[in-house]
Amino acid sequence: MRSRSLLIVEWAPLQMTDQNSTAVESRENRIRRLIYRSSYTGTKETDTLLGEFARDDLPNLDDAVLDDYEALLDFGDPAIWSWVSGQSQPPANVSNLALDHLIAWCQSRS
Repeated sequence: MRSRSLLIVEWAPLQMTDQNSTAVESRENRIRRLIYRSSYTGTKETDTLLGEFARDDLPNLDDAVLDDYEALLDFGDPAIWSWVSGQSQPPANVSNLALDHLIAWCQSRS
């Protein structure tokens, strides 16, 4: 008869952080996260467009423009595609440097 051994693993409790504290994300990790998010937005066309833009331009943008870009992604595929393709104008509160960079990048590739 074979004997069985039992593996006992001790788990350390998760260290919860204070609600007022925030983890600081490195610039490199932030850009990687935004590239990933840009490449998997939901539609193939927007995935391709935003993914290529993110890989090409995000490393060259300053943190304020990265903030704008991250906020832009929250509007979703249909809105971004409509603005970039010229089918509609973005609302005044959406016009930001990241959108300007994205539109200029698209125009330079056509």
